[in-house]
Amino acid sequence: MEISNAPRAAMERLIRIAQGDSGQCRVVAGFLLAWWNAAEYGGFDLTEPWGVDTAIARDMLTVFAQPRHRRRYPDSLGYGAQFQKIVHRWRSSPIHT
Repeated sequence: MEISNAPRAAMERLIRIAQGDSGQCRVVAGFLLAWWNAAEYGGFDLTEPWGVDTAIARDMLTVFAQPRHRRRYPDSLGYGAQFQKIVHRWRSSPIHT
């Protein structure tokens, strides 16, 4: 079961954002990593989207439905390499763990 166009576009925008270096980037990274492996990379505080732009929040809402509808992890949807980069960016230094 593939991810459809609108959720795929939202996911790809969020992945690009999560590779940045701002507070919004940190929020998006935490959101994505909570889907991939919340136990290892931390949960996600549902109040965090209060601090992101409306367009980002919309993309997060679109992507939020994907685990329920697809019942798959993002790496099995073809995003493994991108998520590894997010982990390396946000979770591999002691500051971010």
